[in-house]
Amino acid sequence: MQEFSFPFILFGGDYNPDQWDETVLEEDIQLFKQAHINTVVFPVFSWAKLEPSDGVYHFAWLDSILDRLANAHIKVILATSTVSQPAWMSQAYPDILPVDIEGRKRTHGMRAFFCINSVSYRKKAKALATQLAKRYANHPALFGWHIANEYGTYCYCDYCQEKFRLYLKKRYGTIEELNARWVTSFWGRTVYDFSEIMLPTALNDDYRFNPAVQLDYLRFMTASTIDCFENEAGILREMTPGLPLYTNISGFIKKLDQFALMPHMSFAAWDNYPNFSDGSHLVALKHSIMRGSLDGRPFIVAEQTPNQQNWQPYNKLKRPGEVRLLAYQGIAHGADGSLFFQMRQSLAGQEKFHGAVISHGGRSDTRIFQEFSALGEELESLKDQIVGSRVVASVALIFDWENWWALELASGPSKDLRYLEQVAHYYKAFHALGISVDVIKTTSSLEGYSVVLAPLLYMMKDGIDEKLKEYVAHGGTLVGTYLTGVADENDRCVFGDRPGPLSDVFGIWVEETDALFPNEHNGIKEGEKIYKSSFLCDRIHLNEATAIATYTKDFYAGEPCITHNFYGEGEAWYFGTMPEDSYVLEFVTRLVKKTPSLVFCEVPSGVEMVKRVHAQRGETFLFLLNHNNQERTVTLPGAKDPIDVLTQKKVEDSQIVLPPRGVAILSYI
Repeated sequence: MQEFSFPFILFGGDYNPDQWDETVLEEDIQLFKQAHINTVVFPVFSWAKLEPSDGVYHFAWLDSILDRLANAHIKVILATSTVSQPAWMSQAYPDILPVDIEGRKRTHGMRAFFCINSVSYRKKAKALATQLAKRYANHPALFGWHIANEYGTYCYCDYCQEKFRLYLKKRYGTIEELNARWVTSFWGRTVYDFSEIMLPTALNDDYRFNPAVQLDYLRFMTASTIDCFENEAGILREMTPGLPLYTNISGFIKKLDQFALMPHMSFAAWDNYPNFSDGSHLVALKHSIMRGSLDGRPFIVAEQTPNQQNWQPYNKLKRPGEVRLLAYQGIAHGADGSLFFQMRQSLAGQEKFHGAVISHGGRSDTRIFQEFSALGEELESLKDQIVGSRVVASVALIFDWENWWALELASGPSKDLRYLEQVAHYYKAFHALGISVDVIKTTSSLEGYSVVLAPLLYMMKDGIDEKLKEYVAHGGTLVGTYLTGVADENDRCVFGDRPGPLSDVFGIWVEETDALFPNEHNGIKEGEKIYKSSFLCDRIHLNEATAIATYTKDFYAGEPCITHNFYGEGEAWYFGTMPEDSYVLEFVTRLVKKTPSLVFCEVPSGVEMVKRVHAQRGETFLFLLNHNNQERTVTLPGAKDPIDVLTQKKVEDSQIVLPPRGVAILSYI
C-alpha cells in the first residue's frame, strides 16, 4: 500500500464514550483539550449499540459525539466495532461462534470471539463497515479507520476444516506432494485424499505432535485473517480513498505472521504493554520488528497504558516520568503516533482497574493527568518536525514468523526454546551501544548493511542461503548461531550436516547438540578469559573456520564453541552456544570498532540512543533516553552544538545531563 504521511505525531487513544452520559462527555472533551490530545479512537466495542437488531442501525449517538469532537478540533480514527458481535447475532447466525482446540462450540461472550472464516460474520462486518463509510466519509472529524481489534482467535469449526483443505490443495497441488512435504510416512500418517486431512486439535493432538500440519494451520490462519481484514478494508478504501486504515496488533505478537499482514495496512500498529521486568531492549526490539514489517516506514503505537495495567499478576503503577519515557522510546524507534488505552477509566468489567488518562474521579489534578498533559504539550510543540523521518541502521537482524513457529513446535532439543528471547539476547548488545538495528524479513535486501545477524535461522527458505552467501562473499559480516540451517519450510531436515546450506560460509559442521538444564552452565574460554554459557552446546568440527573460543567442561571440553571464517571478501562468525551477556557485549564492541561504517558511542548503562534521519530536510534527530532511576551524563558524538528540540536550547559543551527517566532529542543539521 502507498505510504501514509502523518501531519503531526498522533497523541491520544482509545475512548469508550457510550459508557457515559452527555455531561461526562462534555467534561471529557474539555479535559482532552487540556491534555493536548489530538486523536481519539472509537467506538471499538460498540457493534451491539450500532446495530441493536438485524439490519437496523442506530447512529444518532455517534453523530453527536463526532460533531462535538470536530468542534473541538480533535481527530477521530473511527473503529468499525467488528471485534465484538452482538449477542443477537451469535444466536441468529451460530456459524459465527468459534470452535476451540478442544472441539467445543463456544457460546457468546468475551471479545474477538468469532470465526474469522464465518460467511455470516464477514457479511455482517462488511455491511456495518459500508454503513459507517457511507455515513461518515465526509465528516470533518474523520481521520482514518481502525478495523476490528487484536486479531488472533483460532477456530477449528467444520467450515475452517473445509477451507483448510482447500488452502492445502492450492498450496501443494496434489496429495502426493503434500505427503512428500509433510513426510507422512512417519508414524503411518499417509493420506490419499484431501478430505482425510484434519485440523490439528486436542482431539488428535496434532497441534503438539505434528509440526508440519500445525505450521500450515498457522499459515492458513494468517491467510484467513488477512482475508477477514480485507473484507472490511476493501470497502473502506473504495468509499473513503486516501484515508488510512489499520488494525492493532496485540503485544503478544506470535499468533499471526505480522510480516504477511502488515502490507495490507496503511501503517503498522501495535500494542505496547511491557512487563515490569522487561528490559528496555526487548521493547526496543518489538518496535524494530514493527518498523521492519513495512521496510522501515513509520508506524504507530496503537495502545500503551498511561498507568498500571490490570491483567498482569502484579500491576505496578507507572513511576513518575515513565509514561513520557515509554512514549518517546516508541517515537525514537520510528513511531509517528503514540496512542494509549484508555482515555477514561472504565466503569466496570474486566478492565475497570486498567489505567487511564482520566481516572474514575474525573479529575485534572492527578499525577497521571498532569504528566500526560505535559507530554501532550511537548508533542504538540514538535508539530511535524520529526514525523516522516526514519531510523537509519547499518546492522540488520533477520526475523521470521514461520521460523519462530517451527522452532517452538519442535520437540527438542530444549523445552526452554523461546525464539523472541533468543533474538533479543543478540539484539541487546547493539542496543546497549546505541547502535540501531533494522529487523528485516528473509526476503529483504541485504544491501547497505555492514553486519547481518541471523540468530537461530532454523528454517531455510526464500533463497536466504544464497542471499547470505552472496552478501558475505561481497564483503559483509554475518553472525549466526546454534540451530541454523536445520530444516526447510515444511520442517524437513533435508540439508544434512548443520548449518546445512550455510556450512561453507561458516566453515564448520555440527555433529550434535547438547541441551543444558536451566541452572546448568558450560564455559567459554577465549584467551585467558572464561565466560559462562547456557541453553545449548553444539559440538563443532572445523573445516576452513578458526576456533575463537572453546568449551571448558564436559566430554567436549576443549572443542570449539565460537568460530570465525573468511568467505570471499567477507567473514562469518558462528556461536555454537549461548554466551552470557558480558561476552556478547564484548564481542559486539570489538566487531563495531573494526567496522568503520558503524558509529560507536560510549553511552552509560541504561541510556538508550537512537537516530532518526529526515532525508528530505537533511536533519538528524538523536534520541537519548535514560531508563535509570538516577541522572546520567552523556558525551555526545560527532558534530558540536546540537539543538535540544524539547527545550529549544543549544547543547554547547558536548555533554548533556539526563535526569532520571529523562529524555532529550537533539537536532543536527
